[in-house]
Amino acid sequence: MKTTKLPKSALESFVTLLAQFGEVHAPVARSGGFAFERLTRWDDVRLDYTRTLLPPKKYLLPPRETLFHFDGEQGYTAEAEDVRKRIVLFGVHPCDVYGMNILEEVYGQKSKFPDPYFESRRRNVVLVGIDCVPDEFCFCQSMRADFVEHGFDLFLYDIGDDYLVLVGTALGDDIVIAGRKLVREVTPADIDEYKQRSTDKREQLQRSVAIHELPEIFEIEWDSPLWDELGERCLSCGICTTVCPTCYCYEQRDTVELGHCAGQRMRCWDSCLFHTHAMVAGGENFRENRTDRIKFRFYHKQRGFVAEYGRPSCVGCGRCTVACPVGIDMIDVIDRLRGNRDASQPARA
Repeated sequence: MKTTKLPKSALESFVTLLAQFGEVHAPVARSGGFAFERLTRWDDVRLDYTRTLLPPKKYLLPPRETLFHFDGEQGYTAEAEDVRKRIVLFGVHPCDVYGMNILEEVYGQKSKFPDPYFESRRRNVVLVGIDCVPDEFCFCQSMRADFVEHGFDLFLYDIGDDYLVLVGTALGDDIVIAGRKLVREVTPADIDEYKQRSTDKREQLQRSVAIHELPEIFEIEWDSPLWDELGERCLSCGICTTVCPTCYCYEQRDTVELGHCAGQRMRCWDSCLFHTHAMVAGGENFRENRTDRIKFRFYHKQRGFVAEYGRPSCVGCGRCTVACPVGIDMIDVIDRLRGNRDASQPARA
């Protein structure tokens, strides 16, 4: 993989250069946290952010989108909306890059039924990742999401006065070539600094969870009383699925214009914790109570997804723990299922 070096003093100029490749979006401070938004001023960028309120999946799977319009006489017309809009996502953490890679497994070319809307958006997203400093909610290393080997065009690692830049794609190489006056050659001292900071990051991780043999443990603990306890606590608000980088469930809605044989089909984010999620025609609900719904969420993340794709769909970003209003914590649940009776109570923001 090609590497180069970008002085921090040239970072603003580099981001200006990125605007030639698409509309630049970056993490900025907002009430209650951070968010990826269209960049209007360099001074708004916060590369020291912990995690954004919503993950960058919102650029690939919008919370609400119109799929097509239909008409009784003209048939249907696909809705382009912003699927071909070129966007540069600058400053994406490794866990979120990993989350987008997981979504590609579900919706992209590797899936059984590729989604054309997702694929178009992903092709038009230029992804520039950046390494992060973990806080007390991160457990990305346990989920093997503390680093990524693909899924980005460029990835920046802090090495002091400079960034070590990994080039992941031909497009990333084009960007580096366009900014050749800004970048420098990597020296052996830069490589040593990168290695040391990589070691330091692993030592800064405060939380971890064992995932070996986890699918088997979930199978054994199907009837654990822990699920009833969680069902009593859970509010079924769905916020954990909303902030999750890899939750991808949606529902479709058809709206018809009054007085016309025309309308539109939309899809919106859905949650397996909502009462209506498993409801089918006739009013039958396969997960009527909250215990079944929250158990399904954990089983899908840590067991079902492993069976299908060979790894959990959790990336250890900590968003669900931070956001949950009743303090349900992924690590606490897994530790208790493993029989760790001394598992700490959920950390709270």
